[in-house]
Amino acid sequence: MELGKDTYANRQKIYILEGTKLTFFFKDGKLKAEGSYENDMMQGEWKFYRATGQLWVIGYFKDDKKDGSWVRYDKNDRIEYNEEFKDGKLVKNK
Repeated sequence: MELGKDTYANRQKIYILEGTKLTFFFKDGKLKAEGSYENDMMQGEWKFYRATGQLWVIGYFKDDKKDGSWVRYDKNDRIEYNEEFKDGKLVKNK
């Protein structure tokens, strides 16, 4: 995954890479997503957040592809769906 431009027009950082931790932000500076980034690829556990700051999705990557469990939460913090991926392909819907 190419990271590209690192700031919004308002000068807010789009992302910060510290070692192997990559963090993305919304235009207002709130946390958007965070996870491991190694060899220019998303790896391991990633968490994605709504603009409100609420947890939205937890999923796993292997070499930039979805791999493993992906759980999405609704706005009431209940599991909306749980999917299983292998090498970027959906293998099981729970």
